[in-house]
Amino acid sequence: MRSPSSLLALVLLTLPGFVMAQVDSRIASLSKQLGQGQEPRLRSQAAQGLGSSDDPEALKPLCEGLKDPSEQVRAAAAQALGKLKEVAGLECLKARKSESDAAAQAAIKASMETLQALKARPPKVYVQLGGVKDKTGKLRPEVVKVTEARMRRKLAQMGAMLAPAKEAKAAAQGVLRKHGIAGYRVTAEIQPTEEGGLVVRMVCIGYPDQALLGDVEVQASGAKPEDLLKVLAPRIIEEAADTFEWDT
Repeated sequence: MRSPSSLLALVLLTLPGFVMAQVDSRIASLSKQLGQGQEPRLRSQAAQGLGSSDDPEALKPLCEGLKDPSEQVRAAAAQALGKLKEVAGLECLKARKSESDAAAQAAIKASMETLQALKARPPKVYVQLGGVKDKTGKLRPEVVKVTEARMRRKLAQMGAMLAPAKEAKAAAQGVLRKHGIAGYRVTAEIQPTEEGGLVVRMVCIGYPDQALLGDVEVQASGAKPEDLLKVLAPRIIEEAADTFEWDT
């Protein structure tokens, strides 16, 4: 651990606005191509691109791609869902279990196995995310909601088991004993910087014992708030995991 029970200001992350705009526009472009492209080959390529994006926003268009009139595209969308590793994709894959094309059916089955294994893997840590607060007073509620969702996704990707919002101490202790893991509670705040950027600050305490462990921060500037938060949300989870040694 870098510095337990202390306040840590970590990682000045300056990201040119045009870089994140390109990321956003790429997802939008691929989604449009998957949904409206004239050729199955191009729609399949779009599905592959979405699967490689590591962006939760790719989930919805890929699920829609499972309904494409072309079996080639349906297979590509199914494969992409496995590659995206968004556990929520299980539901739309299950809904297509009656797929008639053999190649698409095989892709659906393979991706379901991938996501089910991801969902069933032993947890590395138990984390209760106590929400995200907007201290700028300027963010739209849906932006804050999406930011929290991205944090939860990153936690799941890193092998964290997420604790419910309200849980009895005895119940939490039972989970920790069962899996032999440590527990943490984290809360996040989004704050403005003097330069017009954003800071995401995360406080970490022991869970369920409430012992203060410390604080980490990441910053970014040079783009719209919602674009900055797309990068900062997973980054703050990485910093907290590294600082508080969640994987040990």
